[in-house]
Amino acid sequence: MSTTPVGLTRDAGFEIGVSRTVDLPPDQVWRSLVSDDGVATWLGAGVRLPDPAAAKGTRYRTTDGTRGEIRSLHPTGRLRLTWQPPDWDHESTVQVTVSVRGGRTVIRFHQERLSDPAERARQREHWRAVLDAVVDRLG
Repeated sequence: MSTTPVGLTRDAGFEIGVSRTVDLPPDQVWRSLVSDDGVATWLGAGVRLPDPAAAKGTRYRTTDGTRGEIRSLHPTGRLRLTWQPPDWDHESTVQVTVSVRGGRTVIRFHQERLSDPAERARQREHWRAVLDAVVDRLG
C-alpha cells in the first residue's frame, strides 16, 4: 500500500494553506490587503491591483521579478492569481481570502501547483511569514 505525501492533490500538485484569525471587521482587513501597501506586503512591491471589474487577465510583475496574472478579484474578499518567482521554472496559483468564522475574521493564503514536498515546505514558511507581516500591518 502506497501513501500519498502530505499536501499532494490529484489535480493541483502539492498545495499549502495557512490562515490567521483576527478581531477586526472583514471589510477593514480586505481593504488593507488590497491597498497598495498591503499588496506590497504579501505579493511584493511594484504591483497595483486593478478595479475588480477589469482585473481578470491583468498581468503583473513585482520589483523582485515575481510575475503572474490575476485570475479573479472579488471585492468581497477573494483574489486568485498565478505566481512565479524569477528562479522558478513553473507557475503556481495563489488564492487570498478573507472570511468570517465565529464572529472573527479569517485571513487565508492557499497555494497550489507546487512541484514537490521541499517547495511546499518552503512556501508554508513563506506564507506564515507573510501572515505575520499582514497582521502586524493591521496593528
